[in-house]
Amino acid sequence: MYIEHVPNRHSPPAVLLRESYRDGNTVKKRTLANLSSLPAEVIEGLKVLLRGGVAVSSAEAAFVIERSLPHGHVAAVLGAAHACGAEQWFASAPAALRSVVMALLVARLVSPASKLATHRMLRDETATHSLSRLLKLGELELEQVYAALDWLGDAQEGIEKRLARQHLTGSTLVLYDLTSTWVTGRCCELAAHGYSRDGKRDDPQIVFGLICTPEGCPLAVEVFAGNTADPATVAPQVAKLKDRYGIDQLAWVGDRGMLTQARIDTLLRPAGLDWVSSLRAPQMAALAREKGPFQPSLFDERNLLEVTSEAFPGERLVVCRNPLLAEERTRKREALLQATEEELTEIAEATSRVRNRLKGTEAIALRVGRVIDHFKMAKHFELRITDSSFSWTRKAEQIAEEAALDGLYVVRTSLSAAALSAEAAVTAYKGLAVVERAFRSLKTVDLQVRPVFHWNAERVRAHVFLCMLAYYVEWHMREKLKPMLFDDECVEQARASRPSPVAKAQRSDQAKAKHATRLGEDGLPVHSFRTLLDDLATLTYNVCHTPLNPNAKIVMSTRPTPVQEKAFRLLNVNPGCTQ
Repeated sequence: MYIEHVPNRHSPPAVLLRESYRDGNTVKKRTLANLSSLPAEVIEGLKVLLRGGVAVSSAEAAFVIERSLPHGHVAAVLGAAHACGAEQWFASAPAALRSVVMALLVARLVSPASKLATHRMLRDETATHSLSRLLKLGELELEQVYAALDWLGDAQEGIEKRLARQHLTGSTLVLYDLTSTWVTGRCCELAAHGYSRDGKRDDPQIVFGLICTPEGCPLAVEVFAGNTADPATVAPQVAKLKDRYGIDQLAWVGDRGMLTQARIDTLLRPAGLDWVSSLRAPQMAALAREKGPFQPSLFDERNLLEVTSEAFPGERLVVCRNPLLAEERTRKREALLQATEEELTEIAEATSRVRNRLKGTEAIALRVGRVIDHFKMAKHFELRITDSSFSWTRKAEQIAEEAALDGLYVVRTSLSAAALSAEAAVTAYKGLAVVERAFRSLKTVDLQVRPVFHWNAERVRAHVFLCMLAYYVEWHMREKLKPMLFDDECVEQARASRPSPVAKAQRSDQAKAKHATRLGEDGLPVHSFRTLLDDLATLTYNVCHTPLNPNAKIVMSTRPTPVQEKAFRLLNVNPGCTQ
């Protein structure tokens, strides 16, 4: 017997219970009952019975979902980590710790938190995602988490050596920059008061330097005490790549505060390494006096001009002029001068009023100093303070000298024109922006390296290294997921279309279209990296059983949405198989 739906031209289809029988060599069928008046769920139950199944009154009676865990984002990151070679990174770890180290790496991307909170996420009874089940961690103990972190700190040199040799082949550029973050508590031996890039002047901090490829892929990281000056961090990083990892042919790209003249003379030049950096303002002023004023007409074609100077032997100097930057600096300086003069005028009037007159050299100088320090304009004013009066004048000549350098910056490099053109040198220096993007991801939106809860210096270093490895995985995920992220897929084409590397970077038409419509070329929504992970997390890992056999556990995952299917396809990850 079987149920057949027979279409009617102008009426709902008839639902008939029929059976087949053989009449000689002919197979015929006859109708046993008309089921059209029965509810749809009853008809479906009859179909199950006729196929040999067991009819149930509801879905809950067929399957009981014991637990549902967010899964899609874990599967995506775990699959990406395997594709990046994470299994090889951790191959030398004790067998009991390999899965734990992998779990720490994936958890830092999926749900960054302290190690104690991460341990709770990985325990089965308090799990907030499917990671512990995919890696079969079992009853994970907190001591295992810290043991895995300690092993990772000891393995840093070997893992970084692997990454350096993988990405730095032959003569190449490396980007280097430094940032800081605060430390919770006052027991960490690396924590010290220094220049805080986050405005946390009252908190102790650490600083760490990051080495990246020109594309922004991280290769190595080093943690320093919070009061370490930027230039002092260069030597350990040079030694790391040159001596420890055997990478000889390198050109370091760093800002002018990092690659100072002293570091170039005492470290890079003796080591036979090349560099790309820029001149400080006093050096630029001296170069302008040596070469004469750099007139705007010199930059009409390319916005850059290559020169040499006896003050910088063996180097090429690329003078760049950005008209938009020149206009902004002129506007800002004049606004600061006027704001300073307004407050200085009030002080001058206070020295000449009839009642409560401001007098005394020290009292007048104190108020003037507060104004000058607030606007940072002391170098542009000639101040005259007496016991009963105050006046000032602008230093017109000095202001004109500074204005002549508005919009100018000078990139310096020891590489020959055959090895690196002037345009490529400027592009390499401006490429430090990708390191800043890495710091933004590490410190805030994605990986949240701060605040640092560890006290032991080695664990602090291991924690920062873990965050760097997580960013390495994220960077590769971003490269593959660009079609469904707001990231620009056509960076190289947009860069090639710019008239000069000095000109302001422009987004491609494709990126502008994604931003305007919030849709990709296939009509699917686009995401930021973090919201895409949130979207993937809605694909769940469900542990079920049937009423007939409660002890037989069935694992089922929800069906991916079109957006999720696209993400897994781009990552080449099967969400049901990430081992």
